[in-house]
Amino acid sequence: MSRIQANALLVLTAIIWGTTFVVQQVGTGALQAITFTGTRMLVGGFFILPLAIRQFDKVHAGDHRFLLGDWLGIAVTGVVLFTAAAMQQYGIFHTTVTNAGFLTALYVPLVPFLSFFVLRRKVHWSVWPASVCCVVGTYIMSGAQVLELRAGDLWVIGGSFFWACHVILVGTMAMRTRAPLVVACGQFFVCGICGIVIGMLVEQPSVADVRSAWFGILYAGLLSTGVGFTLQVVAQRFTHEADAAIILSAETVFAALAGFIFLAERLSILEVSGAALILSGIIAVQLLPMMRAKARRLVRRSSADEA
Repeated sequence: MSRIQANALLVLTAIIWGTTFVVQQVGTGALQAITFTGTRMLVGGFFILPLAIRQFDKVHAGDHRFLLGDWLGIAVTGVVLFTAAAMQQYGIFHTTVTNAGFLTALYVPLVPFLSFFVLRRKVHWSVWPASVCCVVGTYIMSGAQVLELRAGDLWVIGGSFFWACHVILVGTMAMRTRAPLVVACGQFFVCGICGIVIGMLVEQPSVADVRSAWFGILYAGLLSTGVGFTLQVVAQRFTHEADAAIILSAETVFAALAGFIFLAERLSILEVSGAALILSGIIAVQLLPMMRAKARRLVRRSSADEA
């Protein structure tokens, strides 16, 4: 898969995730955040389980033999995913879809920061201004003023740190195992089990609560989790984690559009300009590396012709 194809999958993932913000707010019935998160993840896990088993048999017998460290890495990825998703889901219950979508984008600058300064990985220079665009766009979307943050906003912001860690872990495990479907399925089951167990202890949901949320569980479980997160893992095997974070931040734009279409949430001209700034950062991080690579090829070709 080429880098462009991988990035196209990430854009599709962002569209799926952005529209799911609406469902997560209005389609969960009486089910609370932790149990909903666990249930949707288990649905996603069972959805791609047959494909994951098939890929595991192929990879384990050929390209990469799975060891204990691989399974531990997948388990850690699942725990981080659970933490991020549960904090985000709780925040969505106590804020607007638009706020939740754009505040989640704060993980974008955290990914290159952790990748470069903590993991010592190379990051293309265009990532930094693109991240700034996303952060400034987020600020503009919030109204470009000092905010009186709601409790839900703070939970979403806290979850953004774990989303950043998750993006890094997903890329690492997908490249290490060469089995993105196995990584996706494994993290879903770990996340789902954590959510169900903790949800039973803390939230004590009833059967009626689960029934009231059946639409949200199926939509988020099959589409957002089963399709969206799986596409993310597949794509991140072929693109840099910092680039992936910036592209995935487009989910905030699609979340705002979904809130506008389905929940009648309105955006001012200023807020629309914030969305445009985020999109410009996403475009820049794609085009600038390609332009530089093209310039290098032209220089090499010119040097070869002169020789």
